[in-house]
Amino acid sequence: MKKFNHFLYGFIPGLLLPVCFLWLYLKRFYPGNLPFFEILKELYPGVMLGKLLLLSIMVNLVGVFVFYKQDCFKLGIGMMMGVIPYLIAALFMM
Repeated sequence: MKKFNHFLYGFIPGLLLPVCFLWLYLKRFYPGNLPFFEILKELYPGVMLGKLLLLSIMVNLVGVFVFYKQDCFKLGIGMMMGVIPYLIAALFMM
């Protein structure tokens, strides 16, 4: 695990994991058969999208915890930096 301890190896999944989790969550629990982007357009003006973004960030925080426990600090920092845009967007939506 130590040879993968680079910032970009944590940053790229840190940007992609919340979107993947949000897609999976909406496909599983959203009532209706709308495509993903139509659901986002429907949720955008409301507070619910901000709350869903905060929920999708939790996946990254679990990853940060695991990487910090394995002493892969650059991976953890990369994942944490990947969370920042989603966190800012979620806070402005609330």
